[in-house]
Amino acid sequence: MYEEFYGLSESPFSLTPDPKFFYRGESHLRAVELLRYGIHRGEGFIVVYGDIGTGKTTVCRTVLENVPQNLYTALLLNPFLSETDLLRAILRDFGVISQETPNKAQSPVSKDDLIMSLNTFLLSITRLGGRALVLIDEAQNLPIPTLEQIRILSNLETHNQKLLQIILVGQSELKEILSRPELRQLNQRISLRCELLPLSRDETGQYIHHRISMASAGRSRLMFMPGAVKVIYDYSKGTPRLINLIADRCLIIGLASETTTINRKIAKESVRNLELPKQLGLRYARVAMVLAVAMALSLLLIWAFTRGVFQP
Repeated sequence: MYEEFYGLSESPFSLTPDPKFFYRGESHLRAVELLRYGIHRGEGFIVVYGDIGTGKTTVCRTVLENVPQNLYTALLLNPFLSETDLLRAILRDFGVISQETPNKAQSPVSKDDLIMSLNTFLLSITRLGGRALVLIDEAQNLPIPTLEQIRILSNLETHNQKLLQIILVGQSELKEILSRPELRQLNQRISLRCELLPLSRDETGQYIHHRISMASAGRSRLMFMPGAVKVIYDYSKGTPRLINLIADRCLIIGLASETTTINRKIAKESVRNLELPKQLGLRYARVAMVLAVAMALSLLLIWAFTRGVFQP
């Protein structure tokens, strides 16, 4: 336990998506503002996507902590749901049906009955001046039929307003999934989209300092030297989850070395212990992908010419 040694009240680099530690980086702040704007405007569909570990869940929890009192929210963390299970999960989170597992002896409730129950609930809170929001995390794992069911839920409306707002949060492949031809109706209904990007090198240092400050109320003796921050950025490329992972290991090694100053050597040792390869930046990863495709096409053409495929 290193908290006492460093003068911390809690671990600053926990992997738990705690809104208390939300860092107002450029991309993350833009996402929070966009979500708040969309919720305030009552936009039907909003999509937030980004690479693994970029802080999507933390952003969403930060937004949900400060929603209007008249907004009823349902947060779904398990995306592996059938259409009927999705409806049940939403109704449970809204408190419309019991959290208890239904008795198998009872007659099963149909999908139409669940939709009717949801519609009745939404109409009742609308009459009281309330609104409803469903946020689905890890949405890239939703089955296609369930995504189509979500589109159908967006049809629940009165003559002048939507009864249900839906926010889909997922990894970068969610963008490609939503662009599939069979989901074009859903894709066309998305009014706001936001991509979360990794932190810059400067933001990485500020992020580390911010989390230490939040975990110690500014009273910690802990310090990350510029050389250590550079190593952390080189191996994380600004991905918050990897930053937390490496920085936490730095604190363990610093404790063993009885030092409150984390230098480049400690950061390097932390990376070796974690056996982390250097991450490619988003821009470089895309360039590498393009080069790989170009090389594959070149090899294919060479093979075709040697086999005489293009000979008259």
